[in-house]
Amino acid sequence: MASIDELLRNTAFTTADRNKVTFLPDPPRQERKYTFISVDDHIVEPPDAFEGRMPAKYAEQTPRVVERDGSHVWMYDGNEFPNVGFNAVVGRPVDEYSMEPSRFDDMRRGSWDIHERIKDMDLSGVYASLCFPSFLPGFAGQRLQLSTKDAELALAATRAWNDWNIEAWSGAYPDRMIPCQLPYFLDPEVGAQEIYRNAERGFKAVTFTEAPHMLGMPSLHTGHWDPIMRACAETGTVVNLHIGSSGTSPSTAEDAPPDVVGVLFFGYSMFSAVDWLYSRIPVRFPDIKIVLSEGGIGWVPGLVDRLNHMLSYHEMYGTWKGIELTPAEVLLRNFYFCAVEDPSSFALRDVIGVDHILLEQDYPHCDSTWPHTQRVIEEEIGGLPAADIRKMTWENAANLYRHPVPAAVQDNPDAY
Repeated sequence: MASIDELLRNTAFTTADRNKVTFLPDPPRQERKYTFISVDDHIVEPPDAFEGRMPAKYAEQTPRVVERDGSHVWMYDGNEFPNVGFNAVVGRPVDEYSMEPSRFDDMRRGSWDIHERIKDMDLSGVYASLCFPSFLPGFAGQRLQLSTKDAELALAATRAWNDWNIEAWSGAYPDRMIPCQLPYFLDPEVGAQEIYRNAERGFKAVTFTEAPHMLGMPSLHTGHWDPIMRACAETGTVVNLHIGSSGTSPSTAEDAPPDVVGVLFFGYSMFSAVDWLYSRIPVRFPDIKIVLSEGGIGWVPGLVDRLNHMLSYHEMYGTWKGIELTPAEVLLRNFYFCAVEDPSSFALRDVIGVDHILLEQDYPHCDSTWPHTQRVIEEEIGGLPAADIRKMTWENAANLYRHPVPAAVQDNPDAY
């Protein structure tokens, strides 16, 4: 299988043959005030991610990149998946943003090259990063499993992606990357064993779907997923629910402009929080930690108010009967909330719980604050108490994901 550089060298398709692609000059290293851990960035899987990591019998079905009509596309078990970049647009002018690019050479190299990623993290003042998968696996790995009828192949592909992550991506810079695995959905008992196995290998988190029923699988309310949830609770593996990991996006009318999806991005996190809360998964597994990735924080106080209001008549439903803590108390105990840009919401940080607020950069997507991440942090929370800033910029993430920050780096962003 060709490496990315070989793929780019051997292609006959040139920049002049496709839509305009402009790369802005590299930005200068940003002025740093804060040590920062970003809990939501993304990987664009390189073409060689699966090479040498799949059983020999799956040589023909192994995910690989091919060229189609000037685009780089993934082939997997006879299926073709476009949008290699899936919105990897940092470093390009806004007027060229789209859901593409569909070629590796249309993306800033840090999107798919771990060594260049670290350089881009250095430019924007990010000490450590947790990365989610991109278009081929889907945000929760569902595409590797639900697009094939061969469950053994699905497990092999999921394991191969996790092997690549722990060996070549997170493993290349273990102090700078927080390993996050793909789950195995097709058999929860097998999926649970994978959680235990991967915890021993150093994975600190799993990216799970926000709404499995939207993917045609059993809902959260069935108890079907309890083996995986139990494994996460017992190993301290953090469950991350990324926006869009259900394969759908919030919208209004069918003919509404595409902007409404971006405006309502936080909507699914609010729905997911309620669904997960009332599934009572965090009641059955009180040690489980659930992160609503890229969901924002502004809606959390309103949800807390509504949950508390319903206490006056929640017994009529019977859902919460016999549970010592209130729904709001469980929400604020087990869930963590992530902000990209939520400037007006930090005033209510004590309602949310300052120990449960995390910050993101979202590289390389169009929502990303890169390369101005340090400036955005300063504008949003620079005037808050130093202890609160410390928690939200790095300490909460370091504690949650068990990713120690060296003493020389703590509160000293010039040390990295």
